[in-house]
Order: sequence, then C-alpha cells, then structure tokens
Amino acid sequence: MATNGNSIEISEKQGVRYLHFGSEWIQGAMRIARPWALELEYTRELMMPLLLRASPAWPASVLQVGLGSASITRFLYRHRPLARITVVEISPQVVAAARHFFKLPDDTDRLKVEIGDAYDYVAERRRRFDLVQLDGYDAGAHPGMLDTVPFYLNCRERLADGGFIAMNLLTSRRGVDASVGRLREVFGDGVAVLPPSEAGNTVAIASRKPLQLSAQALRPAALQLKASTGLDLLPTLARLE
Repeated sequence: MATNGNSIEISEKQGVRYLHFGSEWIQGAMRIARPWALELEYTRELMMPLLLRASPAWPASVLQVGLGSASITRFLYRHRPLARITVVEISPQVVAAARHFFKLPDDTDRLKVEIGDAYDYVAERRRRFDLVQLDGYDAGAHPGMLDTVPFYLNCRERLADGGFIAMNLLTSRRGVDASVGRLREVFGDGVAVLPPSEAGNTVAIASRKPLQLSAQALRPAALQLKASTGLDLLPTLARLE
C-alpha cells in the first residue's frame, strides 16, 4: 500500500500488530488478543477527558482527526455505545488498512469515516462535538497545517458546550512549547498539558473554559473508568502529582 507517496507497512511482534507509514515511526498498534484495548500510552492519555466528564453517556459525539490503526475508534465504539463517531482521515489507504488489519468497526449508523483534509473539514463544517481528538501526522511525523492557530480556532468552533479537545503532540528536538503556545493563543487558560511519556508523546487537553487537572480530584473517576473499561489512567495521574 502507499499513502501520499509513502508505503503503508504492517508488522507484528509479541502479539501486537503495528502500522507504519514507510518509516520507523509507529502510527498505531493493536494487541491482537485484545483489539478493543489501547496499546500505546499516548492513546490512553487521549482519553483523559473521560475523567473530566465521568458519565457513560458522554461523549455523545466525537470528532477524530487521523485514523491510524483505529485504536481510539475501537475503544470508544465499544465502551461508549451511545457515541456517534466521525473520523477524518486524508488517506484512503489508511482506511483500507484499518478495515483489513485493525478491525475498524463496520457500522455506518454509529461510525462515519470522511476521507479528506481535516484542516478543510473543521473550517467548512458547522457541526459541534463533545470530544475532538487530534492525532494527524504524516510519514515524517509532521502535523503540517494541523498545528496552526487557524486550525485550532476552527477546532474551538467545533466544540459543543462543555466539550474538550485532546491532542497528541510528538516531542521533537524543538520540543512542544511552540505548539502549546499556539493552543494557549486560542484557548487561553483552557489548556492543560500532561507530563511527557517515555515514548516521546505529550498530550494536551483544551477547553473553552479555564482548565486545571488535579490528580487527587480525578482519582475517583479514574478508578471508575478502570473498573468499567479496563483503561488505567492512574499512572498518568501519578505523573501529574
């Protein structure tokens, strides 16, 4: 397969299937025995908003930018059965790989996959979402226009009241300060940044309202989420402390 001039490669090691865009960067992973689980740490941390709105009925609507191996899609599809999920993915080949190798759910009622540029999508649409998750990178791990003030402004407009954005920021030699600065330019005090993981990812959460993450306050919700879904965010809360 090829996407935007780069081959899509599938590998397996110790029971985990990986997605690559023709480079060493892992673009997604799925444990074959537990396809609904979130294998990579940063994908788990993209679920932090579930602690801020600890209700099984939330989110009712999700916009996911970047499909990858469909890890986030599978998790939300299974554990938030009331959610309607829209995925925007620029590469048809990635969508095909997710269907063939990574158990992308086949349910057009609850899951809509839009093939196109997410920058244009959020600029042109008027629908609002409870949860927006951003993880759009090319083969060189570059976000392009998906890490710009205009894009974040349009994402802000796509947020429903009380909604959250969860974004994966890949740590580079320059760090993530510039990206966080652009987020703060748009969301002001409504930005919280998690301590970076050992894998080199930093997850940021954004809201229209001022936002602070308290490990102590979020612990009961984390215990509840672990009991109901198996997702353990307690290590993330420990890093916050």
